[in-house]
Amino acid sequence: MGSSDGSIGQLFGWLGRRGQGSADATEGEQQPNGSAAPLFDQARRDLLDEITAFLLRHRLDVTPDNLAVAHGALSGANPGLARQIERRVRDGLDVTQTWLDEAAATEVARSRDLDVDSLLVKIENLVDNYSRNTSVARDATAEYNEKLEHHVAELVEVEETGQIISDLAQLAKAMLERSRQLEADMRRSEDEAESLRRSLAKAKRDAEVDHLTGLPNRRAFETVLESEYREARAAVEPLVVAFCDIDHFKRVNDNHGHDVGDRVLRVIGEALSAVSNDKCHVARHGGEEFVMLFRGSTAAEAKASLDTIRERMAERRLVSRTTDEPIGQVTFSAGVADVFDFGDPRAALKAADDALYAAKEGGRNQVLVAEKPV
Repeated sequence: MGSSDGSIGQLFGWLGRRGQGSADATEGEQQPNGSAAPLFDQARRDLLDEITAFLLRHRLDVTPDNLAVAHGALSGANPGLARQIERRVRDGLDVTQTWLDEAAATEVARSRDLDVDSLLVKIENLVDNYSRNTSVARDATAEYNEKLEHHVAELVEVEETGQIISDLAQLAKAMLERSRQLEADMRRSEDEAESLRRSLAKAKRDAEVDHLTGLPNRRAFETVLESEYREARAAVEPLVVAFCDIDHFKRVNDNHGHDVGDRVLRVIGEALSAVSNDKCHVARHGGEEFVMLFRGSTAAEAKASLDTIRERMAERRLVSRTTDEPIGQVTFSAGVADVFDFGDPRAALKAADDALYAAKEGGRNQVLVAEKPV
């Protein structure tokens, strides 16, 4: 990460504290006036104090990139990053420069994915419109060809009446041949449009898969959650979300390497997906965390399902395939929340995450249900 006095000065100005000689507002910059000005100034000072404390607490360098990342997390501009930082601090892990760079990059990629989704939708619409227009044009051309062919046949029958009629017949034949070629070209264009549509559909599917575990990723899960929430609410069915997190996963990576860590992720993913069906969805949420959605099951029933998986997993003793070195027991903790107890899916996910944290704090290798708010 590069830095310069000028860029840092700009950032401090942006955050509300200008350097010496720049106390006045820049030309064209709108400033709060009257009694609101002190409140704005104090809010910006408080934010800068929080950013400073954050960088010092985690021993992070004061660079333009770190200031911008911290500002996004602490000001609410980047809530996804804020949640990642909160969870890491809550788990007692250090917010290192490497981790912060990766977390910030993940949030940028997630935002970019949303842009790609929007672009894919636009391309699909263009392809659909092109395909429809080509189909209509081809049908019209085919109809024209049929009529033209009929008239050509009539002209050939009276060809002996004169050279003019003969010339017209030859011209009509040439027009018919060109029209048939155009119809064939349009058919090929339709085939190409259909091939492109299939490629776009595959690209969208690939963008919604976690390629390590083969499970749906966070983005795919959020789409399913939104759909299932609407349907469950309309059908008056229970809907439950759950967060599952592998216990001591960092220790697995540190002691056995990331290849073994990846294998553990796949094993847990397979164990959780064993109960999935059209009313139970499993996805990798990120890192060592998985998320599940149970439709038609109560929180108690979802907890029972997860406890069964957890107990079976705890009985297993994994071994490294490459070194035959024992990995030992691998367990997970989980938090469960009834969506309708918390009003909406976002609040329920937060409650499930809090329950997961309580399960970790309470000794790990357990499933807790979030209490319904009073």
